Amino acid sequence: MTQEASTMRLGAMGLSHAVPCPQGWKNHRLRFLTRINKPAKIDLPPATEVSFVPMAAIGENGGIQLDQVKPLDEIGDSYTPFVDGDVVVAKITPCFENGKGALAEGLENGVAFGTTELHVVQAGEQIDRRFLFYLSISELFRDLGEGAMYGAGGQKRIPDRFIKDFRAPVPPLHTQEKIVNFLDRKTAEIDTLVEKKRRLLDLLAEKRTALITRAVTKGLAPNASMKDSRIKWLGEIPDHWGTEIPIKYLVKMTGGMTPSTNNPLYWDGETPWVSPKDMKRPELFDAEDHVTDLALKETALNLIEEGSVLMVVRGMILAHSFPVAINRVPVVLNQDMKALKPREELLPEYLSFLLDSITDYILTLVETSAHGTKALRTDQWKELAIALPPIDEQESIAEQITQSLAELDALDRATKETVKKLEEYRSALITSAVTGQIKVT
Repeated sequence: MTQEASTMRLGAMGLSHAVPCPQGWKNHRLRFLTRINKPAKIDLPPATEVSFVPMAAIGENGGIQLDQVKPLDEIGDSYTPFVDGDVVVAKITPCFENGKGALAEGLENGVAFGTTELHVVQAGEQIDRRFLFYLSISELFRDLGEGAMYGAGGQKRIPDRFIKDFRAPVPPLHTQEKIVNFLDRKTAEIDTLVEKKRRLLDLLAEKRTALITRAVTKGLAPNASMKDSRIKWLGEIPDHWGTEIPIKYLVKMTGGMTPSTNNPLYWDGETPWVSPKDMKRPELFDAEDHVTDLALKETALNLIEEGSVLMVVRGMILAHSFPVAINRVPVVLNQDMKALKPREELLPEYLSFLLDSITDYILTLVETSAHGTKALRTDQWKELAIALPPIDEQESIAEQITQSLAELDALDRATKETVKKLEEYRSALITSAVTGQIKVT
């Protein structure tokens, strides 16, 4: 960060009496340039349809999904009203830090009602509403806002006082217009590149799934004689594979639990305690949390030997994903997990790839509890019938998949890194432009 940028940030926090400005720019607090959380009067017939905007519809770094509408008389008083031209800023963590905010445009009948976790900022005569929007998603605004949040844990919020007192150098309107035209053009170019990279990531994910599915259901021999598996999700399999074997006969199943969090002697030990948040890789060598030998001795925790297949059986992640992984070190589990220790005729790597390949089918078995939690009942998935190749063929299939995935994963990592750098560049460009650190012509 340049010294000038550092000084600007201190100035916006009120820690500096003067913020260096480019020639012709002036320091202003937003309270003198905007109206904050003072909704415009909405004078429409009660049956008029207006946009309905939950937090999920507010984009990160701009944009609003406007696919939901409701009649005005069905909305009630517990939502935040805003109109075309307003800038909305998420007030609650982590939405604020993630850049959720937008310039409202194209609202149904010019009006929207959104989540109460939004601040609404209306541009005055001295500030272009597009410039105001870019300022609201700049690193300067977001970094300082994060430091101004109040509350605890997941309930931290940005007070409207922060927005009112936020101070930044603001250029004349004609310069603001040049800046927003420049940023509109450059961010559109960056967003197009990011979208292309994201499409590539989707294609890589599809190719990964297809590669695994083909290998674990059809084998590696392209001309092998096939037979009907009589398993509805599987179709034909090689003639020499065993079939219709319920998974419960091929594995030993073990569950988990959470030792008392009120007993510090149970925690911060040496044994990894695996929960769904750790299930981000195909192989696990550690976990975020650990338990002690005393916890293993005094509680119902079961030590899972290495080489087991771990799976998530409860949690909201099952709404869209079915994480599986092989533990390469002994671990214990929390209550939302199960461990499958394959018997000698089933290779852990093959089982892990097989479960990965049938994610879509597994998700059809997921149920929703009365509290909204997603769960995969043991009495359903343990009856899952699978096809079983000879053990040496399982080894060949697992090796082939591992080699092929290494190439795909390398491309996936490189593409994600490119997306990250493009997004960082986008953010830095916006901040530099709205604070005058770069000259826009």
